Amino acid sequence: MNMPIANAVLDPQLDPLETASIDELRQHQLDRLRWSLNHAYNNVPLYRQRFDALGVHPDDIKSLEDLAKFPFTTKTDLRDNYPYGMFAVPMHDIVRLHASSGTTGKPTVVGYTQGDIDTWANVVARSIRAAGGRRGDKVHISYGYGLFTGGLGAHYGAERLGCTVIPMSGGQTEKQVQLIKDFQPDIIMVTPSYMLNIADEIERQGIDPHKLALRLGIFGAEPWTGELRSAIENRLGITALDIYGLSEIMGPGVAMECAETKDGPTIWEDHFYPEIIDPVTGEVLPDGQMGELVFTSLSKEALPMIRYRTRDLTRLLPGTARPMRRIDKITGRSDDMLIIRGVNVFPTQIEEQVLKIKQLSECYEIHLYRHGNLDSVDVHVELKAEHQNMSDDQQKAVCAELSRHIKTYIGISSRIVLQPLHSIKRSEGKACHVMDKRPKG
Repeated sequence: MNMPIANAVLDPQLDPLETASIDELRQHQLDRLRWSLNHAYNNVPLYRQRFDALGVHPDDIKSLEDLAKFPFTTKTDLRDNYPYGMFAVPMHDIVRLHASSGTTGKPTVVGYTQGDIDTWANVVARSIRAAGGRRGDKVHISYGYGLFTGGLGAHYGAERLGCTVIPMSGGQTEKQVQLIKDFQPDIIMVTPSYMLNIADEIERQGIDPHKLALRLGIFGAEPWTGELRSAIENRLGITALDIYGLSEIMGPGVAMECAETKDGPTIWEDHFYPEIIDPVTGEVLPDGQMGELVFTSLSKEALPMIRYRTRDLTRLLPGTARPMRRIDKITGRSDDMLIIRGVNVFPTQIEEQVLKIKQLSECYEIHLYRHGNLDSVDVHVELKAEHQNMSDDQQKAVCAELSRHIKTYIGISSRIVLQPLHSIKRSEGKACHVMDKRPKG
């Protein structure tokens, strides 16, 4: 017989700082910020050099606002100091190393002490709990377990919470769906684009997703829209929530959307201090204004990050489910913005319009070309399985409707290209939605 579930599991205890007053939280942040700046200054030559060049010192921090006097850190800094130049502890204290794929030059390398791993496990456990996960839940983790960090961090946290972990990297979708059917996980952690891949395979195998045990999806690692959330929830009969993180700051678990509000990820501000800056001038913007998200680590030992520029575009919002602030849903990065005939376009804006057309699947690609002096845009889409028998005229009407939406709401002309079912390349990790064939330079 099943044992009764303890009340503590049904009504979990929150960490003390999840319920602290704003004043207590800000004092904690100030104390931790002073520690982190001193740790970086005393142990990382680059930070000492940068601080000295600006004439600032960790002792100058009298308030949180004083952080604005300190220099930014970028991904280039990590590459220029490859492999270990940014580490603040001796190598014998490093228990884990990860490198990015390095497809754009030298890889970026991140490292963790045992203390960092414990912090990471705790924030991910907190995140899963905030999403509605509980001890005893089975969690299918399908973030990558390879070069960078997502799968392992999620794994630590799920185990820390007391969940049963079912790990599996992407790329073996058929086998994965078999495991979901046989093992009956309660929660899945995966990129939203790869979840679409899994949904396709569930349907291909003739499984009714609404009859699976799966109740919760914790999705991260790429920008996605509220429209895609609704599409996933309706298609699979689950609740879809947003987790945020990046390897340079920790990995997944920097922020997590709470089940009771579903209004954007709550930042775990006791470990990660956020700022929003103007991406051009670097000026700190007030809460509520859109700009680039910047993070300073407050508790990291191996790789402290001071004012790291994430390139993610969002705004800071007041806390709701927790006193800590939230980030608005990230719908783009400053480095994935497309400029098309003078109009700034993010792939998620196209996604939003595709998902308005009920006959179209959630998969799409944006193909960019240059004709003469003008950029041309093709949007490749697919009809859903149940709409495959539409007449030519009906198909043309659907394409014309999408093209009209893109023109009206985004401001660019586009040609809609209808592709056969399942012909658009599915994600095997993070989605690649843009094929830019314009001449470089």
